[in-house]
Amino acid sequence: MEPEKGLIVCATAGRDRGRFFVMLETDREYALIADGKTRKLHSPKRKNLKHLRMTGKKAALMNLTDKKLREMLKEFTV
Repeated sequence: MEPEKGLIVCATAGRDRGRFFVMLETDREYALIADGKTRKLHSPKRKNLKHLRMTGKKAALMNLTDKKLREMLKEFTV
C-alpha cells in the first residue's frame, strides 16, 4: 500500500508503538503524523515509514481539528 495523506496508520516502533495516527504529509522515507492528543495537528511527529503499518482506511483532512481527530481514532483503540 502506498503512503498518502489522510491514511490512518499504526506505529510499530518507538515509544508510541501500538497507537494510531493519521498521516498529514509524506515523502519517500518519512511521514508527519498526528493523533490530536499527544501529537497535535500544529506539531506533528516525523516518523520513518518503515515504522508505520498502514490500515487501509482514510480520514478526511478538510476542517479537521484535534478533537475530531481524537474521536475518529477512538474506534481504532481497544
